Amino acid sequence: MQLSDFIVLGADEKKMTILHQGVLIAKRTTMDFMVFLFQLGNYYVEAYCNPATRDIEEYRVSDNITLLNPYLETIAIDSLLTPGR
Repeated sequence: MQLSDFIVLGADEKKMTILHQGVLIAKRTTMDFMVFLFQLGNYYVEAYCNPATRDIEEYRVSDNITLLNPYLETIAIDSLLTPGR
């Protein structure tokens, strides 16, 4: 499925698509949401889930890897940079 095809889907279709065709890469928590990052073909989809209702309230899609930055910042690499560990 192309990015343009995903964008025009309805909310229920988007949910089914990421759950059945997407690959869950990471998750993070914000003040208001649990955000799940999926890869779907050659683009990424963030699903913003309300933790109280467990509903997905928003989808953000991008084919730009800058969407990955908030997830990459949480990976601890200090032990990889210190010699002898």
